[in-house]
Amino acid sequence: MDHVDAINQIFAEFEFAYHNQFHKAFAEAESLVIAKKYWLSSLENFTPLQIVQAAKQVIRTQDYLPSIAALIRACEQGLDLFGLPPARQAYLEACAAPSPKREFHWSHEAVYHAGNASGWYLLANTAEATAFPVFDYHYALLCQRVIRGETLSIELPTPLPEKIERKLDKAETKARFAKLREELGL
Repeated sequence: MDHVDAINQIFAEFEFAYHNQFHKAFAEAESLVIAKKYWLSSLENFTPLQIVQAAKQVIRTQDYLPSIAALIRACEQGLDLFGLPPARQAYLEACAAPSPKREFHWSHEAVYHAGNASGWYLLANTAEATAFPVFDYHYALLCQRVIRGETLSIELPTPLPEKIERKLDKAETKARFAKLREELGL
């Protein structure tokens, strides 16, 4: 399904759900074509699946034919379709996550990346009124990337080996200690 198919589908569902209102609003075929083009350009930042699901949600909750603004709000709130928690819940998760952050079991990788981009120190030591807008900004950008199909991952650092297989000879050990003493000024 592409964006045009999504717009056609939601208009068909609007016609079925809001029959009289729909035909009054789009009495002429020309006005329907113009409306579809406008809605298409207004909703191009959302995926077709997100648009259709948001339209179904609006139909379930509204008695009247929705405006484009109502559908955009529904699209923005439809993060759960992609496994993304709401921004406030993601913020609380990022603030409460123990260290090491990379090893925490995150509800979604976007939460970790938004926390990392915001700064763990800021999240832990700044009032929510200041920290949440910063986190929300980064989280919204990451959510848009996820919605567009990008896969985020958290790369864990390579662990140190249990044993070091190669031992240093005495001359190399002395040279390293001498260099370390020099760097530390001992």
